[in-house]
Amino acid sequence: MMIPACRLVDLPRGEALRLDIDPPVSVFHTDDGELFAIDDTCTHQDASLADGWLEGCEVECPLHASKFDLRTGAVDAPPAKLPVRTHEVVVEDGVVHVRLSMDAPNLPPCIAARLAGGVA
Repeated sequence: MMIPACRLVDLPRGEALRLDIDPPVSVFHTDDGELFAIDDTCTHQDASLADGWLEGCEVECPLHASKFDLRTGAVDAPPAKLPVRTHEVVVEDGVVHVRLSMDAPNLPPCIAARLAGGVA
């Protein structure tokens, strides 16, 4: 499934845009002009990565400073242990689209428990 995110001109370099879908996805526009999309929620605890700090091809979670590689989703700094899911970004006619991954997301324990009917 491909979702239109925004016009490319509306997402400045060094900024991120959160898509309020389930689960949320963030699109990052690096200072070098590259575009990446990852699941927005840190895999350690419920925090929006779009609110984090973008440096190169990494985003740092604003809550506990876990870092994720935007290219692969890999964890580059703890306390997160699981990677975030990555998504393909396509620009057509000046519009940024996200092609959602079919892989299962890695949700933080507090969200996974809530979805499973447990108490977070």
